Amino acid sequence: MAGTIRARVRSGMLEPLEKLDFPEGKELTLTILELPSGLEKDAFLRSAGAWKGLVDADELVKNIYADRLTSPRPEPRL
Repeated sequence: MAGTIRARVRSGMLEPLEKLDFPEGKELTLTILELPSGLEKDAFLRSAGAWKGLVDADELVKNIYADRLTSPRPEPRL
């Protein structure tokens, strides 16, 4: 079995939140990724709309399309 499971830390030990299908004593290598907390999500949501009124969206789109018409490459010589 290989994959991802969730676990909880209790008294400095990892406690799996799902059943593991490994024989007793099996040695494993773990990669630990910390899940984002609710505070980080709240900060992200609070920042939504922070640029409103600072950037003219229509002008930005117009500039993007205009920049696509120019090429920084030199004309190829045939």
